[in-house]
Amino acid sequence: MAMNYNGKEEDGHPSGTGPGAPAKSRKPDNTAFKQQRLPAWQPILTAGTVLPAFFVIGLIFIPIGIGIFVTSNNIVEFEIDYTGTDPSSHCHKCLNASWNSTPSCNCTIYFTLDKSFEGNVYMYYGLSNFYQNHRRYVKSRDDSQLNGDKSSLKNPSKECDPYRTNDKLPIAPCGAIANSMFNDTLQLFRIVNGSKTPITLIKKGIAWWTDKNVKFRNPTENLTDLKTAFQGTTKPVNWRNSVYELDTQDPENNGFTNEDFIVWMRTAALPTFRKLYRRIEKQSEMPTLPYGNYSLEVTYNYPVHSFDGRKRMILSTISWMGGRNPFLGIAYITVGSICFFLGVVLLIIHHKYGNRSNNADIPN
Repeated sequence: MAMNYNGKEEDGHPSGTGPGAPAKSRKPDNTAFKQQRLPAWQPILTAGTVLPAFFVIGLIFIPIGIGIFVTSNNIVEFEIDYTGTDPSSHCHKCLNASWNSTPSCNCTIYFTLDKSFEGNVYMYYGLSNFYQNHRRYVKSRDDSQLNGDKSSLKNPSKECDPYRTNDKLPIAPCGAIANSMFNDTLQLFRIVNGSKTPITLIKKGIAWWTDKNVKFRNPTENLTDLKTAFQGTTKPVNWRNSVYELDTQDPENNGFTNEDFIVWMRTAALPTFRKLYRRIEKQSEMPTLPYGNYSLEVTYNYPVHSFDGRKRMILSTISWMGGRNPFLGIAYITVGSICFFLGVVLLIIHHKYGNRSNNADIPN
């Protein structure tokens, strides 16, 4: 049986394939972009352009690397390990101390500075084999709660689990990062003729300005009544005191805006790291820390032996490029030396074999 076809689709519209219908084209529009006619530039690599580039890079990078390396080496730094794994260490008795050991374990480390520390000195604490970069550890926090949001204070984010609540009360601050906050106390003394003189350690000015003034805020502007603001919450499991008792002597350095807490909450990228603990400012023309005998008194609270970790105290000066880091200078010197060496090798090859290709097609 014959059937008539009227050139329409099932929805009643013309199909565009019948006689007289405009033919569909898949050709791109006639523009410079779609037809790939945009102007382009492709460099022609010749000996006259490559060789000078190698030599220029080498001559620039090598002096910069030497300058950075010398500057880094001029930074005075002293580091002492007080973990206590060595039986002869004064802190060996505290090796198995726990978060809430009562009473706290105290130990004293004696050391000698062979060089004087000029200018401002920075005291760091360092940890090893501590993976702050673990994905679940990094996410275990509530930034809204840390920013002073009252609803998040009583109802923390589920990212904080299993350190979200304790005894059916919300934890403030919640999360694994806050729960594992470093809580050793370090005191530095200079020993002169057998008598100890305490070194003034400044606890403010150690956190980033943006962290202190933007990211971390208390849930109330009345800093003298933080206990009321945090009422209905509980402290992290491993903390000795509540968050509003971190620094009762200075209301501006208490609660979520405590700078020791802020420094800890900025997680490290590598398992061996250091964090700023205190500052020692230069007060006179005399060296800030003259060479001689010193003692470090430690209130040992932070356990690291269970995960084969290490604890250390670092004293360091800084320069225009920060703390000691010879890697950047070595990297510049290495790259510059490689470029200069390649330039010499390619120059010899070009001088010896460069004219052969030009003379190969010329008959005798």
